[in-house]
Amino acid sequence: MANTPSAKKAVRKIERRTEVNRARRSRVRTFLRKLEDALASGDASAATAAFQAAEPEIMRAVTKGVIHKNTAARKVSRLAARVKTLSA
Repeated sequence: MANTPSAKKAVRKIERRTEVNRARRSRVRTFLRKLEDALASGDASAATAAFQAAEPEIMRAVTKGVIHKNTAARKVSRLAARVKTLSA
């Protein structure tokens, strides 16, 4: 348990930041789920549109510090390859 005033303030800040990060992570997962559904349906145009919506959202999570840059790059790369194979 935090005893000093600064530690108590840090706990409050962490709680607020955690809520923001949870919302951002959930938003990214929602976009990824929409993309997965589009890929599963086999609709190339829907998958392309979903990918174009998901990719900036993933990169925004990187700039906000929610996910690591390499993790996001790996996800985007693999998703782009899946969309490309569906389009071909």
